[in-house]
Amino acid sequence: MMLGRLRFVHDNQKGFTLIELIIAIAIAGLITAGITFAIMQLLTINTRASNHMVAVRQVQQAGKEVSKDTLQAQGINATTPSQGFPLTLTWTDWGTNYTHRVTYTLEGTGALKKLQREHVDPGLNSTTNTTVAEYISSASFVQLPGGVAYNFTVTATVGTESETRIYEVQPRPGS
Repeated sequence: MMLGRLRFVHDNQKGFTLIELIIAIAIAGLITAGITFAIMQLLTINTRASNHMVAVRQVQQAGKEVSKDTLQAQGINATTPSQGFPLTLTWTDWGTNYTHRVTYTLEGTGALKKLQREHVDPGLNSTTNTTVAEYISSASFVQLPGGVAYNFTVTATVGTESETRIYEVQPRPGS
């Protein structure tokens, strides 16, 4: 009687077989792996886009500042012919006749440097030091043929992303 009862309970049981459970676990594992891969791709793309935007902003800021000061310059002294740094720009105010001096230098010991700006303002009797841009992997300031204009080329690198811009700048007439 007991043997029959065990069979009866065993015959009416509902559930999954071992093979069905293994297949379900394998499918769940594949779905989880796919979702994990998609999330990792999104994070990687987001990081790369963010790094590229930082590089673009740094290059734009460097170009803006050097272009602005070059447009005011009456005198340009690029000390190192190969790179043009340190770069010293001078100009005289129209009304006060004060001569301003701005010196750009690349500072840092590694592959990435900071573009520093030192502004000597005799009218205020002050010197201001500012970091213009960071993550600068290369920069050059060279005179173009004809001697009127200059090319300021700057590259910023953040992570694996880099951005290079070339700015053609020209001092004000009479320089």
